Amino acid sequence: MQKIMTMDEAIGLIKDGDVIWINSFSAIASPVELNKGLTERYRRTGKPEHLSVYSPFSFSDYEPDSDVEGYICEGAVDRCVIGFFGSLNRTSRAIMNNEIEGYNLPGGVMSHMIRAAARGETYLLTKTGLNLFVDPDFNGYKLNEKSTMDLVKKVEDIEGNTKLAYMIPKVNIAFLKASLADIHGNISFETEAASIDALSVAQACHRNGGKVIVQVLHTVARHMEPKNVQIPSALVDAIVICPEQQQLTGMDGYFDYICGKYVPYGNILKAAVCDIMKHVKATSTRSSLHHAIAKRAYLELKDNTIVNIGIGIPELIAEEVLKNDRTDRIHLSIESGHTGGMPLGGRGFGVSIGADSMMDMARQFDFYEGGGLDMCCIGALEVDQHGNVNGHYTKGKLSGIGGFANISQATKKVVFCLTFTAKGLCGEFDGQKVTITQEGSIPKFVPDVASKGFSVQNAYANGQEVLYITERCVFQLTEEGLMLTEVAPGIDLKKDILDILDFDVKVSDELKEMEFAPDVPMTLF
Repeated sequence: MQKIMTMDEAIGLIKDGDVIWINSFSAIASPVELNKGLTERYRRTGKPEHLSVYSPFSFSDYEPDSDVEGYICEGAVDRCVIGFFGSLNRTSRAIMNNEIEGYNLPGGVMSHMIRAAARGETYLLTKTGLNLFVDPDFNGYKLNEKSTMDLVKKVEDIEGNTKLAYMIPKVNIAFLKASLADIHGNISFETEAASIDALSVAQACHRNGGKVIVQVLHTVARHMEPKNVQIPSALVDAIVICPEQQQLTGMDGYFDYICGKYVPYGNILKAAVCDIMKHVKATSTRSSLHHAIAKRAYLELKDNTIVNIGIGIPELIAEEVLKNDRTDRIHLSIESGHTGGMPLGGRGFGVSIGADSMMDMARQFDFYEGGGLDMCCIGALEVDQHGNVNGHYTKGKLSGIGGFANISQATKKVVFCLTFTAKGLCGEFDGQKVTITQEGSIPKFVPDVASKGFSVQNAYANGQEVLYITERCVFQLTEEGLMLTEVAPGIDLKKDILDILDFDVKVSDELKEMEFAPDVPMTLF
């Protein structure tokens, strides 16, 4: 097969000034070896230069000095446009140090941008991002002084509606990771957890006369069934065989229930989730206070609804659904393209074990932005006195908005899950009451958020129901702003809540005691 090349031959196709689109969702489908190959070539030859890198989600391996990001931070790249930084530790530092240009756009918008690029569009028009940090009125998507490109404009459509126009790049290099290539160069993702936007990326790049470079685990000496081909050989320019590539970045081994070849359910699903957690850092260490938040948020879930589960504390809500045997009644959804099953957390975020369906990420975001979700449970870094939320910006660290804006801007019911304070917060939740033994030094409820990822202006216009659930109390968004509606047993209203807030908040005349879902063990058999 003439399309099969060595790593050096494939990377040699990249020229100075090229625009690279990296198809990835953190640990899923990330072309780690291609990125390392580009780093090796740049270190050896000093070429290519003046590259631009686009990716809706992170694509590195979480190492602090990763070779995956070497070429980005050592001189080959002028700018990066990223939706979610996650594993991109080196790139984040380079941007914060003003060494390269850095831009942060909503991950779902970028997913739709590359699909629009495949049909030759130069701008993507959408309501997503209005009144948020990415809105030109705020200009918060430019991450340092070096970043001066105007990537977003505010315009009116033919009906006079205000929208944002995102500039679509002319992509001429596609970096893709897949499973197999057949004798003709057709590409399959059959062992991957998701294909993300691979087809759109390949189509857009090919349309522009660029080079589509794919790394695969191995080839097969047959013509694959057309229904199993995600990318036809006509779109592929180079295939690099990488027997060392991992199913999920940072995890050894291949598992049929990750890619959907085997779909466990019931107690077998629980066992599969427990099994995979031994191989990948699927959940972070969580305190009993985090579990209190999850157990309160779990009570908001209703049968026969579609619910997006975000990263962080909301991962524990998915665990509650699994433990209570409700995965067949509550359809958990994640932006990588999965609906149903049990979403993993931590470095496994984006994977769903026992999913009902897997689709392109852009199609999932179509549904999200159209208001198809019944509810979402997502984290928050800050909430202000009006109810606006910062879910992406922390001083001294780049997180990135990811799918946060796309999900929260249109979902019917939005549940934010966060601790009342951070950095040093200690306490205990015994299943019924909450005790705070040490207050955190960083307030999470502030007069004004540092950057706006969720706007109450949009929420009022869309008629959304919004809750803010902490370990000690619950707030609800009302026409008058935030209202305190519930207080946990063991919490003193004045000492533990009102005295800590830097603003006045309305307390409901019908203030309730917080309730929590009962503790249910993860019974396997």
